[in-house]
Amino acid sequence: MTTTQITDTAAIEEIEHREAMDIQATELGRSIDLLRSLKATDWHVQTECLDWDVRRMWLHVLGACHGSASMREGVHQMRVARRLQRKEGTPLEAGLSATQVADREHLSSDELLAELEKIAPKTIKARARTPRLVRALKLAIDAPVVEKWSLGYLIDIIYLRDLWMHRVDTAYALGRELVLSSEHDGRIVAEVVAEWARRHGQPLTLELTGPAGGSFRSGDGGETLTMDAVDFCRTLAGRLEATGQLSTIVPF
Repeated sequence: MTTTQITDTAAIEEIEHREAMDIQATELGRSIDLLRSLKATDWHVQTECLDWDVRRMWLHVLGACHGSASMREGVHQMRVARRLQRKEGTPLEAGLSATQVADREHLSSDELLAELEKIAPKTIKARARTPRLVRALKLAIDAPVVEKWSLGYLIDIIYLRDLWMHRVDTAYALGRELVLSSEHDGRIVAEVVAEWARRHGQPLTLELTGPAGGSFRSGDGGETLTMDAVDFCRTLAGRLEATGQLSTIVPF
């Protein structure tokens, strides 16, 4: 008889800086592999992010990579996003994404991919070298949650989730099979589960299916929720309709 191992969400270790860089490097590699397989028409398919087709989604990712690899570029993006925030009431995250896309609209899909292949290792190197004191600095966030994040949380966790979710978005938009593994994707999902459990604070048993899934428990008692691991994350990220405890936002 096989006994399913249930992981207490409180025992899931946070993804620390060095591990985050390793996972991001793998995720960038998987994302580039997916983009290399696209046909010319695939880049113009609409994604679940209403303002973006596949190409614009990856212009945003490319911009985020450029912003990390170059301090000058990062300051430029933040300055424009802050201006949009003040003048138009645009949330900071949305302003950053809009700036990243607008500044790169001139790139063809082939140029986009070539730029991403070129900048990816520089991005990881620059993020990895961010000093501890800098990563401790606080940043005020106004969407999708209103709170303060450490810069380290943004660099290590949010950039990772954002990149991973956009690979998911692309695969779903194009009807492609996702490359998933318990070691890589399962680690990302487990860290999301741990933060989600901390944020909603209610007892629950969670059964996530698929290669990135697992069995989790938060507290004693509560309901049991069973769903696909990727759809669990898509729900928390606002791609699918959420009810009950799934309405608790986990930033991606």
